[in-house]
Amino acid sequence: MPRKDRPQSPDGRYLVAKGILKRCTNPDLDESIRRKTVKKLMQARLARDKTATLEAKIALGEAGPVWWDDNQPDYSGKHPSDTPYASWWDSLDEAAKQAGM
Repeated sequence: MPRKDRPQSPDGRYLVAKGILKRCTNPDLDESIRRKTVKKLMQARLARDKTATLEAKIALGEAGPVWWDDNQPDYSGKHPSDTPYASWWDSLDEAAKQAGM
């Protein structure tokens, strides 16, 4: 789940961190599966296991195929101003934008 202080796109698909869009966890995941997978993700990060980290992120919907089904592209890794989210980003106050930097 996204950190509360990071700006999250109105459609819930992305949060902004380090100035770029990052895909949020699939909101349709069962809560117990989500918790177990987040635990695996944290363990993989601690172990610096890039393969296990990627596998967990794919299971969470944060990497790999998108979790939405309306054929919209994935804008992960782009600055919000360079995407259809530009007007949303521009509407945020400076404090919100700084939370995403």
